[in-house]
Amino acid sequence: MKFAVIGGTGLIGSQVVRNLNAVGHEAVPHSQSTGVDVITGQGLDEAVAGAEVVVNLTNSPTFDEASPAFFRTSMDNLLAAAAKGRAAHFVILSIVGVDQVPELAYYRAKSLQESVLAAGPIPYSIVRATQFMEFIDAVISWTADGDTVRLPATPIQPIAAKDVARAVTDVAVGAPLNGIRNIGGPEVFTLDELGRTTLAHKGDSRTVVTDPTAGMFAVVKGDVLTDKEAHLAPTRYSDWLS
Repeated sequence: MKFAVIGGTGLIGSQVVRNLNAVGHEAVPHSQSTGVDVITGQGLDEAVAGAEVVVNLTNSPTFDEASPAFFRTSMDNLLAAAAKGRAAHFVILSIVGVDQVPELAYYRAKSLQESVLAAGPIPYSIVRATQFMEFIDAVISWTADGDTVRLPATPIQPIAAKDVARAVTDVAVGAPLNGIRNIGGPEVFTLDELGRTTLAHKGDSRTVVTDPTAGMFAVVKGDVLTDKEAHLAPTRYSDWLS
């Protein structure tokens, strides 16, 4: 099969392209660096032409109130191009529990992306993942101040990017779900605990202070962990750190 992977040069997209090509499919990566712009529409028709499956792994450049406009415009443009190219399956990557945290503009934006896809003209699949292990360092940096890192005790179920890419690949080659598949890591930590584990592994002497008001995850009050129907990935956080 032929796949157009939009955002195919990023952390997840590049691995999805590699996975698909390794098993004999034709997966072509597209991004701004290859001349494709999901906001202006430049290059989109050409990118998806002849593709049976479109995988959209693009992301908003910001996590603020500008993000809903990005996902609305990009999805409208991509769906129009994919319909014109007669794609039979459209796949996106979202977040477990994304509809449970309306306080976060970025989560509202991803919920909007899901809604636009579900209301569109193409059979679809949504893969919802928990937080990537690769992003933990960034989460720590957001609330670091000198020798102290402040983190809330929000439950986190980290998943390795390679496992996310594998799940997206598996869904993309299958029949459209016309629904959602949840994936997550095999373990649950509180975010402050995860911060301490990460810093200790790196030999970082900074102190993690539990602060229920610190960072974007402080507003996460609902259950954003996987349910019993979810697919759990094999990579444990300690193994990933090593």
